[in-house]
Amino acid sequence: MSAWVYAGAGVGGGISSSAATEAAVKLPAPAFDSATSATAAPAAPEIAVFAGGCFWGVQAVFQHTQGVLNAVSGYAGGDKATASYSMIGSGRTGHAEAVHITYDPKLVSYGKLLQIYFSVVHDPTQLNRQGPDSGTQYRSAIFYQNDSQKQVAERYIAQLEAAKAFPGKIVTQLTPLAPPLAFYPAEGYHQDYATLHPRQPYIARFDLPKIANLKTMMPELYRDMPVLVSQAAQ
Repeated sequence: MSAWVYAGAGVGGGISSSAATEAAVKLPAPAFDSATSATAAPAAPEIAVFAGGCFWGVQAVFQHTQGVLNAVSGYAGGDKATASYSMIGSGRTGHAEAVHITYDPKLVSYGKLLQIYFSVVHDPTQLNRQGPDSGTQYRSAIFYQNDSQKQVAERYIAQLEAAKAFPGKIVTQLTPLAPPLAFYPAEGYHQDYATLHPRQPYIARFDLPKIANLKTMMPELYRDMPVLVSQAAQ
C-alpha cells in the first residue's frame, strides 16, 4: 500500500476513485508441475516466496489456501540493513514487499500456488505497480528456492503467454532467493493485517475481493478459516 493510501485510510480518508481493483482471471492449471501425493511418504514442508503488490492482500489470499501452513509478510530482494517499511518505501532498497509461504506439498503443489498467484493475487502485466501502489517495491516477482521451482514457474509463464491469458505481456521477475538475497519478515503490525482490519478502506476495496475470488474461482483450494502468523507462532 502506498504511503498516501495507508495514511489516508488511517485518518478516515478515502481512496482515489481512479484506483481500480485488480480483476481475477480464470487460468488453466500448470501443464508442468511439481508432484503431490497424499499416499507418498511424509514430506517436509516447502517454501514459496511471491511478491505481487502490497503484501497485506498477498498474505491474506494464501492464508485462505488449503495446504498452506504459514504465510508471513516481509521483504525480499535487498539487504538486511534496509529491510524495514520506513526504508523500502523509497523504492531504492531493492526489496519487494513479499510473502514467505510455508506449505505442505502433499496437499498443494507449487504449481497450484502459482495458479493462485497469477489468477487471484495480482495483475502480472503491471510493471512496478499494483492498483493504487507504484514503485519497485510493488513489483511482480517470484523468488524461487531451487531449480525445480524455477522450471515450474518458467514453464507456467510460457504456457500463459502462449495462451494469451492476459491482454499484456507478463512482466513477473524470476529471482533466486539465495545468499546474499534473503527474506526478512515485516514488522509485527503488518502480519495478519487483512484479518485484523477487514473494515480498513484499503483492505475492503482491494484485498477482500481477492479472497472472495479465490473462494469462487478455486473452491477446492479455499479454506474459510485463515492460518494466521499469530497462530503458527504458538
